[in-house]
Amino acid sequence: MSETFATAMPIHRATLPRLLRSEPALAATGLFLLFLMLPTGIAALLDSRTMEGVDIWDKPLKFQFALSVYTLTLSLFAHWLPVGFTNSRGYRLYRASVIAAILGEMAWLMGAAALGVASHFNTTELGTLIYRTMGGLAVWLTSITMVYAVVIARRGADFGNPALKHGIVLGLGLVLPLTLITAGFMSGWGSHHMSGSASDAGGLWLMGWSRDGGDLRVAHFFATHALHVVPALALVSSTVFGRTALWPVRAGAMLFVAFVAYCFVEALLGQPFLGFIG
Repeated sequence: MSETFATAMPIHRATLPRLLRSEPALAATGLFLLFLMLPTGIAALLDSRTMEGVDIWDKPLKFQFALSVYTLTLSLFAHWLPVGFTNSRGYRLYRASVIAAILGEMAWLMGAAALGVASHFNTTELGTLIYRTMGGLAVWLTSITMVYAVVIARRGADFGNPALKHGIVLGLGLVLPLTLITAGFMSGWGSHHMSGSASDAGGLWLMGWSRDGGDLRVAHFFATHALHVVPALALVSSTVFGRTALWPVRAGAMLFVAFVAYCFVEALLGQPFLGFIG
């Protein structure tokens, strides 16, 4: 049975409001998380407590921004899903569970900051139970990238830009496996530090990554951004090599996977990311 897909919109003509309407629930979640950064930021200014050498509200702020970018990106990619797909009962229930997982993660991160306890790698009995639950929710909220990849991959030639389609599918499809490997190892190790001090104080500007040892968060960060990097490479490739050339997109995806692997091994060897800059 054939499926009807939305007519592909040229990237240069795609306005943000028009694209966000393709998946309003995820878009609203992303905008809510951005708004949530305001009270969290105020809390950071008023609260002098620290965790691992940095402001205790630093982690909730970073996750709010990261998850808002994640959900808004998915709402953009939803433009290329089949017409009516996002309105189906099964998808609406699944989407609701994904959003609930996102909000659950955020509730724990903010609650932990308010209570002054570690949200990650919490070794207390209750903390371990909550951390494992949050790990399951993290996997679940990431699974939607694979769903989008599979559904968009089924789209026919009407997409208009095969290279871009290939990049979107590969980018979305890489997020879950790369994240499971990097985050799974980090969870099993019990820390994001492989060596050096167990403090984030003096970490890399903005990101906070360790400067005196290996940091598993580096590979994890890039793994989660496959859905941005690979489609961006595909967009450039379609301009340089043409819309029907798929090999440059595949090569770019392979290089990206190799880069994530490099960051992962670098951390395992106890070396800081961009260690040459001091």
